[in-house]
Amino acid sequence: MDKTISSIINKALDGTDLSAVEVAELFRVEDLSEEAFAIQQAGRRFSAELLDGKAEIHGQIGINTGLCGKDCKFCSFAASNKVFTEATALPVDEAIGGVLSMEAQGANAIYVMSTANFAFEDFIDVSKAIKRAMKTDIPLVANTGDFDLDEAKALVEAGYTGVYHAIRMGEGEFTRIPLERRVKTIEAAKEAGLIVGMCVEPVGPEHSIDELVEKTLLTRDLEAYFSGSMRRTTIPSSPLAVHGQVSYARMATIVAAVALATGTRVPGNCTHEPNALGVHAGANLVWAEVGSNPRDTEAETVRGWTVNRCRELYQECGWEVLEGPSKMFAK
Repeated sequence: MDKTISSIINKALDGTDLSAVEVAELFRVEDLSEEAFAIQQAGRRFSAELLDGKAEIHGQIGINTGLCGKDCKFCSFAASNKVFTEATALPVDEAIGGVLSMEAQGANAIYVMSTANFAFEDFIDVSKAIKRAMKTDIPLVANTGDFDLDEAKALVEAGYTGVYHAIRMGEGEFTRIPLERRVKTIEAAKEAGLIVGMCVEPVGPEHSIDELVEKTLLTRDLEAYFSGSMRRTTIPSSPLAVHGQVSYARMATIVAAVALATGTRVPGNCTHEPNALGVHAGANLVWAEVGSNPRDTEAETVRGWTVNRCRELYQECGWEVLEGPSKMFAK
């Protein structure tokens, strides 16, 4: 076992913030090495000590499709990928039905997701209808385009407790959104009283150690309430498809390293899509999905897991799943 890696792991487990150089050392280990497994074991131990040792399952519903001009090359909604050439919106009653189904299965929070070019007023209207129909007090979380402070306040008024808003890998290069714009949205959300969740995503084989470190420490510096990591799912028509995908064996080490790097200030640690290696390495949050999905080429996702399937995954990996409202989005 490399002494440097062992020292970095122990420093993180002791609750001390890691430096950028130390985080890079964690990401640099070889897949399936003794050091990789040590990082994964430490990530599991670290995450298991947070949030009363419970894992959470959040549900997400995608409410529209279409060609989005923000053109994030990794997304099936990107205009240049030409997957969904006709814009569609899920009828409100169907959106409500999807939410109530995930709620009945025991989801700890519900996310409403739209493309970045979906009209904000329409997003608010659908959100209010969903909030009125919900049967429990689990948190509602927005996953939509960038917004300003007034719009952040409108999200609060519509019933939202939090937002998911990541600064993605290649932001500003493979998207038409400047990194600074994403940061401003996160700051507006926080000023309005919304809890922010982020993630190091979507990770591809071409991404450098330096960018992994940068995006990881951004989640810590911006005081997100959960982080973690998601691999990029290949959209066949995307120019990024030539790079292929990162293996889940590699992602398990990344997920665990992100947990150690973000520390106790970021108690949630996610992985997506749900997978046993990431969960075993310390991911205490995964998502179930219905409706549209930015990693799918079908308007009604065939990739998304159910809440019950996610629960079975956690049980197989030795986690106890929280019952009731999310603690990651607790006011």
